[in-house]
Amino acid sequence: MQVSQAHLSGVMLVEPSRIDDERGFFSEIYRSSVLNVGVAWVQENQSRSTHAGTLRGLHLQFGNYAQAKLIRVTRGRIFDVVVDLRRGSSTFGQHETFTFTEDDLRQLFVPEGFAHGFCTLEPATDVVYKVSQPYSAAHEGGVIWNDATLGIAWPFPEASLVISARDRALPLLRDAHF
Repeated sequence: MQVSQAHLSGVMLVEPSRIDDERGFFSEIYRSSVLNVGVAWVQENQSRSTHAGTLRGLHLQFGNYAQAKLIRVTRGRIFDVVVDLRRGSSTFGQHETFTFTEDDLRQLFVPEGFAHGFCTLEPATDVVYKVSQPYSAAHEGGVIWNDATLGIAWPFPEASLVISARDRALPLLRDAHF
């Protein structure tokens, strides 16, 4: 398993090794001593998106319920985005993008203070992620996916995206409270 630092400080790309044989493959997906980030995972979530072009995000939790996340795709393919929302960070408001597939087994560690979102590139895509704090509706926040100040180049035109009403109502970065 290889762990490398992404461009944004604290975000890490995890690339598990894979052993293939006539039965299929085996891969060690997680080992705390290799991804040594001092996080105790307390919950694991899974989402299934029926349609390609489903956009989820950009979400975060704040305060005592701020979450670190470890994200991976178990079916399909996604365009993944993290946005630094750590006030005082030299990269505040900057984003980084990744593409993950069920076959590459790669994962993304997202520390507290980052918004996260993704857009499915294939139908019937499953995303599984561990989190360091349980969900708290009172501590959830986010930034609208198409905020021009973020400059994210999403892979589908807006008219073809499938987005929840909740995500369409997220604030611009300048108006967000977290």
